[in-house]
This record gives sequence, C-alpha cells and structure tokens, in this order.
Amino acid sequence: MSQVATVRPHLERRFDTFRVVFWHDPEGQYAADLDSLDLPGVEIIRVSNDEYAIKNRLLHDEPTSKFLVYRSGIVPSGVGNWLLDLELAYGVFTADRASLVSQDLGLAAEGIEEVVQAHEKFFNATKRVQSLKALLNQNDDAARLRAKMTAVVLGQAEHTLLEITRTLLVENAKGRTAKYDALVDHGLDDFYWTGVASIYGYKTTSPSIDDFVLWIFRRASEGFASERPGGLQNVQRDLASLRNDRRSQEALTTLAKRAARDLDYASAIEDVSFRDLVSVDFFEETEKKIIHDLAQAVTDQTVTSREVSEVVRARQSSVWIDEYKQLYTAIASAAELLSELAAIYFTMSSFDDALDRYRRDWFRVDQLYRHFTFALRTYEGPSPLGPLREKVEKLYTNAFVYELGRTWQKKVDESSEWSSSLLRPQTAFYREYVDPLVRDGKKAVVIVSDALRYEVAEELRARIRQEDRFDASLDAMLGVLPSYTQLGMAALLPHRTLKHSPDAKTVLADDQPTNNTAFRSKILETVGGAAIQAEDFKALTQDERRGIYKANRVLYVYHNRIDATGDKPGTERQVFEAVSDTLRDIVDLVKKLANANATNVFITADHGFLFQDDALADSFFLSTQPQGDDIKVTNRRYVLGHGLKVDYAFTTFNSVQLKLDGDLEVQIPKSIHRLKLAGGGSRFVHGGATLQEVVIPVLAVNKKRKSDTRLVNVEVWPESDKITTGQVVVRLFQSEPVSEKVQPRKVRAGLYVGETLISNQVELTFDQESTDKRDRYQNAQMLLTQDANDYNNRAVEFRLEEHIPNTNQWRVYQKAMYTLKRSFASDFDF
Repeated sequence: MSQVATVRPHLERRFDTFRVVFWHDPEGQYAADLDSLDLPGVEIIRVSNDEYAIKNRLLHDEPTSKFLVYRSGIVPSGVGNWLLDLELAYGVFTADRASLVSQDLGLAAEGIEEVVQAHEKFFNATKRVQSLKALLNQNDDAARLRAKMTAVVLGQAEHTLLEITRTLLVENAKGRTAKYDALVDHGLDDFYWTGVASIYGYKTTSPSIDDFVLWIFRRASEGFASERPGGLQNVQRDLASLRNDRRSQEALTTLAKRAARDLDYASAIEDVSFRDLVSVDFFEETEKKIIHDLAQAVTDQTVTSREVSEVVRARQSSVWIDEYKQLYTAIASAAELLSELAAIYFTMSSFDDALDRYRRDWFRVDQLYRHFTFALRTYEGPSPLGPLREKVEKLYTNAFVYELGRTWQKKVDESSEWSSSLLRPQTAFYREYVDPLVRDGKKAVVIVSDALRYEVAEELRARIRQEDRFDASLDAMLGVLPSYTQLGMAALLPHRTLKHSPDAKTVLADDQPTNNTAFRSKILETVGGAAIQAEDFKALTQDERRGIYKANRVLYVYHNRIDATGDKPGTERQVFEAVSDTLRDIVDLVKKLANANATNVFITADHGFLFQDDALADSFFLSTQPQGDDIKVTNRRYVLGHGLKVDYAFTTFNSVQLKLDGDLEVQIPKSIHRLKLAGGGSRFVHGGATLQEVVIPVLAVNKKRKSDTRLVNVEVWPESDKITTGQVVVRLFQSEPVSEKVQPRKVRAGLYVGETLISNQVELTFDQESTDKRDRYQNAQMLLTQDANDYNNRAVEFRLEEHIPNTNQWRVYQKAMYTLKRSFASDFDF
C-alpha cells in the first residue's frame, strides 16, 4: 500500500466536514503520490508561489467546489502566509503519525499530538485505541486524554483519580502488580503520580503504591492534619469513599491491617483514652482498644451506662463493626445491668407487691443478663471480656437472682396458699382470656411456647408491635406450682379440676390426660377447638392453615424450643440462642396466623425458668434430700409425694393450698436452690417458686386494618446558606424518639448541582430512643469534590435520600439549598 493510501481515509473524513482542506507536508514525502489519491469531487491544488491566485479561486471563482490545497516545504509565518486566514478557518491537515492519530481521535485541544508521540506503544495497539475512542469526548484536553488512556490500560471505563486509585489499591491488597506494571510499561505512571501529588498531596521522588498506602493511613492516623493549601480534604474524602464502597471495602480493610502493623499503631494509641478514639475507625486496633478499655471501665464502674450507650452507638458506623457488634452489645448490656443492680432494693411490702415489681421493673435485669450472655456466646472468636463476664456472672447470681429469691421466699413462707389478688391464676387462663371471646361468637388462637418466661415475652411484645398493623399488650398470671411443663400445660386448657394421676406422672384435667398434643386436642374438642404443634402448622399450605382456623372456634398451637434446649445437659448453655430463635419463630407464627384470618391471638407459657451461664457453686445445692412416706417424683426444683417430711430447706404445700384436687403434697427447694441429682443439667431449671419461674406472660395480639408504623422524622437545620470552604457541616435533628411504631430511618446525605454529586456521600441512621432532644442531633460532614470547581457561585442542593425498598434506587427525603462561594486552588485536572 502506498503512503498516500494510508492518508486517504483521514482526508475523506475532513471533507465530510470542510469544503477546503489545507495539507502541510514540510518534507514533501507525499508529493509524488499526490495525484493517485482519487478523492471524488475534490480538486488538488499544489501551492507554488501562487497563494493569492489560489485564495481568489477558492473564495470568488469557485466558492462551492471542494479543494485539497497541498503545501510542501517551509510555510511562511505570520503575515508572510497569504493563506493564513483560510488555514485558521478550515484548519491544517498534517500526515505525520502523531497528527493522524490525533485527528483520528477527533481531539483538537493543544498538546494532544505530544501525548500521542509520548505514548507510541499505547497507540500501536488498534484494540486499545478503539477502547479509548469509546471513552473520548471532543472537548477532552491532554490531561483528560491521559486519564482515559490510564483507564483503558487498567481495563475499566472510569477515569477519575478515585476510580483509578481504587483499582490500584484493590490490586495491591491482593499482592499483585500487573495493572500498575502496565501503567509503567505504557509510560502513564508519572501522569498518575502527578495527579496524586496535585490532588491528594502525596509527593515523593520515588513513588510506589506500597508507599502511597502507608502515607494515606499515616495521614489518617494524624487526622489528616496538614499545612498544605486546601489541606488533605481530597484524600480524606476519597479514602472514606473507598472504605465504604463494597467494591473496595475488603481491600481497604486488608491495607489498613497492613498499615497498622507497619505504623505500629497499637503502640501509638496504647496510652490514649478510649473517649478520644470514639470518632476514629481507620484501624482495627482502634476497635480493640475501645472495647478493651470500655469493658474495663464498665467492670471498674468508672463510666456511666449512658456514656457507654453513647460510645456504642457512635461505633455502629465503624467499618469494623460487623466483627465486633456482639461485643459492643455485651458491654452495653453489662453497663445497664450493673447500673440497675447498683440502684435496686428488694423491698416488698407483700406477696403481690413483689409480683407487681417484678413484672414492672425487676424483670429487666434478667433480660439484660440474657442480652449480655447471648451476645458474648455468639461472638466468634476468643472473648476479650473475661473480667467483665466474671463480674456480671457474680453480681447477677449473688446480688440479683439469689437476693431476689431469698427476699421473695420470705413472702412465699408468709402465704397460707398459692394465690394472688393482683395476678390471675394460670388455671383461670381459658376462663378469663379465651372463653369471653368464644361466648361472644369470636374465634381465638393460643400459642403456648414452652418456657417463654416473662422477660422474653416483654421483648416479644415489642417485636410484634414493630410489625405493621400488629398490636400486642402484655399481662401476667401467677403460674401453678410446681412450675413444670405438664402442670402448666394442663392449667391453660379449659377445665374444672386439675389433679395428678396416682403415680404423679400425668396431670389430669377433668380426669382426662393432658400429656401430649392429641390428649389436649381431645379436651379442646369440648369447646369446639383443636391443638396442633407449631412445626406442623407452619408446614401446612396457606389454604390448609385457613381451613384449620375456620374449622375451629379455638386453636392451641404448641411451640417448644426454649425448654427443649434448656432441659438437655448437652445444650442447656444454648438456651439463650433458643430464646433468640423463639422470638423469630413466634413473630413468623403470628404472621402466618394473621394470613389465615386469625384476629385474636394469645401467646403464653407453661412456666418460666432460672438460668445462670456459669456452673453453680455447691452452696446453691441443698445438702439434704427429701424424706417422706411415698415420694413419687424428685426433680431438681420440686418433689411430689405423700407424707413428705417437713424440712427447713423446702417449702411444703398440700394440694388444697395449690388449688389442685387430690391429696398429693409438693415440696419446693427454697429460693433458687437445687437438689443434687445424678445426670441432667443444673444451669437451666424450672419447677420452683421464684419470680422468674412463676410470673407467666399473656400477650394479646391483634391485627389492625390500617397501617400504623412509620419512619421517624428527620429535619435539616442549616447554620448558613453559603458554602465558603472545602467542607460544610450540616446539622440534622431527629424530631421524635424512635419507638415500636415510629421506626429508625436510614438516609444518605450529599451535595448536588442538578444531578451531579459534588461531595462525599454520608450514610446516617436515626434510631435514638431518648426523649431528650439533645440526644437526637447528628452532623453530616460534607467534603467537596474536585467537580465543585465547575459550580462556584451556583446554587447547591443538600439532599437527604432514602433507599426505595426492594430496588437499587434512592429518593429525596429532605433537602436544603446553599450557594457555593469559595476560591478553588487546583492546578491539575484528572
């Protein structure tokens, strides 16, 4: 192919736009082949000291014809060039390689040819050039061209400094260098480092990715303090973006761990107060330090539970939180528990007063202990909370469970019978709660969850109320004695009498056995009802569930996870995990029942339980064994028989005192004590008379017709209407406390001009339950991007956006207007 043939396509493209093309060929290398160009409709004119004649022909003689004006040799400059005005109007074509490539790219900015000449290897690959052309805009300058060339070499479309840096850091975190090596190979590494120096402030004579990473995290550890004009705001903003974006979050975590080792960051913060680290989350060592010191402060009781709550709340936005969330939950629960215990006084004016105080206040300590223990048990890894756990276990067992049990026991001893004028008896459950609905022509469903103690039901009430259109109220009953499964289950059924079989192994309701689902269903048939296991009910189709509900006036659904777990020695320590599963199970069960058209649902239990995670000391076990004429059943927490010998270690009841038929006697180890028996577990027990065992919950659940949940309201409170620096802090106010029906709101904050984001994006969660307005403020720190340079003296919109459920889209929730008025100092465009 002749030289001129390679030029023809470029000329043809120019003639698509211009009537006249001026071609400068200083060396005359195309002169011999010029006539073979074969450009249809184009006349070729060679310039030979006849510039004036050519100009006259082009403008006056043939003003519509197409011409290729070819000039070889040196072209006169300035006014010596009679064709200068036309060349300026139509442009000049040159056929050197750099010029041809530049023209092929469609870029006319100054310096484009120099870029092409400097990166010959890049432009020798047709595939790379085609990828580049797909990214180019005709207004791109030399810097933007190099940025897009960098993107092509890295195999991506994004060419901003942030996105190129993301790619290089992700690669570096994997221990690879191929992409960076490609930049070096194509001579684009200097361009990248120039951009990094100008925009981020990283300047060194021998830059490298490893050194850049260490520099970034060193600056982060110093709070990005800098005397550099404009500071280090750009790298601070982009580091936040890199760490919070799922595309690079894992890589930045790896790099942070490496940098922390190289900087020996753990030693640097060894003597720093955890209070000064609350807003710092660049290194995992910060998380470990805060957790260690906060736990120690809680153990030493040198920090208030309120301050602990504030610290824990602040750490929820940390990039490391997923690994440490359970530890923070444990610490917060422990702090509140110890605070409650420090203020608690077990003063009881009567049997009923004790029941009332437990159901209103004291249950909270059991709940906090469960939260603490569950969080610690479900933390994956060796626990750093050993001293705190030891203190919680000791105080919970000795200062709460034992002291409460000992004080309550005095009221039990003073009572002549097992009854309360405050709480309904468990034996009256059907008569008091279910029968009135049935008599009124309505249906009722009863979920009986084995060992669902009162404090668990209180949490379940809150969870159910968080569901849209569901309401739940909590009541309490006085459970039967002994507080064990068979008797508790029988007490909840419709009946006139309850008694034990002659061998005391079966509880009879109106002389009918009650010790399995089939027997209970038979009893319920007398009131037009039936019984079913929860797992069997959930396994039905929706139509089948509706069918069984429609066919019965009363439906009892039996759920057993807590007791089934706690009663086995091999799994008793997992009982709080079983509680967590139970909460989810029952919420799901309530929804399924509602979908089966159930509108009146009760949730109750057969008994509660005692549980301490630590193995109990010998002092909590009785040194004696029960004595009697005919002992039928011996359990760790109760004894059944005839002629039981009175012993100070036991409280002895006859059937009449317990409102049971028959002549069976019952003995209960006092307070929280257990009988020493071979086999079985001793951490999880029930059957006795402690408040945790006998205060039985009754949750009444109803489904409403209209939606009754909403997200909490958040307001934007700008302190100015102008942005005059590279950052602005926007004050936000949660106008009301979060509750079961007013739910947390998650938003994303950003500054926009039209739809162009000109700042970082900050995600915030508004979930404060405090009634104190001072606790419900948050700040969004917005850092301007380089793009803000294009919008000075323009209106800027601060937006709070919320995620549209089940989509990848966001919608504007709140906004405020600012005017951008600042001086930008940027000498580099990437």
